[in-house]
Amino acid sequence: MVLVTRLNGKEFYVNPDLIEFLEETPDTVITLSDGRKLVVSENALLVIGRIVEYRRSIYGSLPVQIREDADG
Repeated sequence: MVLVTRLNGKEFYVNPDLIEFLEETPDTVITLSDGRKLVVSENALLVIGRIVEYRRSIYGSLPVQIREDADG
């Protein structure tokens, strides 16, 4: 989950798997896959950075498997 802040200062967490769009209008608007819109105080690049860090924390510890093609 990714921490974001409403314009009134209240913090909450959003599931990044549900984010479909992220835009600045000039407020940052997060559009979820079900069409709901969330307006947050963080800029888009900060939210993206938090999503990247979240994904690294989840998937970064997985072992890397390299498969070779049958063709060589």
